[in-house]
Amino acid sequence: MPAHDLVLCDIDGCLTPENPVVIDRRHLSLIAERNERAAAQGLAPVTLCTGRPQPFAELLCRLLANTTVPCIAENGVWLYHPGTNAYAMDPSITADHLRLVTELEGRLRADYGRFSAAIQPGKTASLSLYHHDHDWLVGVRDQIAALVQSRGWPLRVSMSWFYINCDLIHISKASGIRRLLEQHPHSRERLAGIGDTLGDLAIADSVGWFGCPANADERLKPRAHLVAKSHETAGVWELLQHLDGLG
Repeated sequence: MPAHDLVLCDIDGCLTPENPVVIDRRHLSLIAERNERAAAQGLAPVTLCTGRPQPFAELLCRLLANTTVPCIAENGVWLYHPGTNAYAMDPSITADHLRLVTELEGRLRADYGRFSAAIQPGKTASLSLYHHDHDWLVGVRDQIAALVQSRGWPLRVSMSWFYINCDLIHISKASGIRRLLEQHPHSRERLAGIGDTLGDLAIADSVGWFGCPANADERLKPRAHLVAKSHETAGVWELLQHLDGLG
């Protein structure tokens, strides 16, 4: 019997690089081949738990041959089932929430567009401000957090390496995992997770086993049962091989 029923994996910094370089097709193909034989061989299938927009997550699900389990996209805004093509936004998100996200987007474009910052396309009920210079993002993060606080908007402001993320306070990877488990019930002990940034603490807190690729934030690594020797996609493959040996 396999030790786990499902693997929840982040995208940026795990399955793909966050910086604009070529995807590791070799290891991504190995993960896809593993997903294809997961049911027959009693392996835990890999699905996604990501802040990336739903269309990106949908494409990666197809590349990973995941047709059986919904993925979590946009930090919990969306559940998308690649087998049935069903899209489900978190029902607690209201029209007022969508309006305030749109208002914030307009403000960030006006304030920071002239500095070559851009809003990541494709998000519905959150937004991510991109800039190629991490230090520049660090310099404006507190400005954005202060704006959100001054307006009383129920938004959480956080950072990854190339993005400042603004998400509804009550929506997160953790809320997405809870919704996923309502459809596909599994105990916490039967879930495994893989992540690389502090935003993936939501995954670590929701699973019985957690792993990190070698490139993970040093502050996250103490939460991992195993830190891979390899980076990014190769590291995920290394972690999956370890998991498959636990059964």
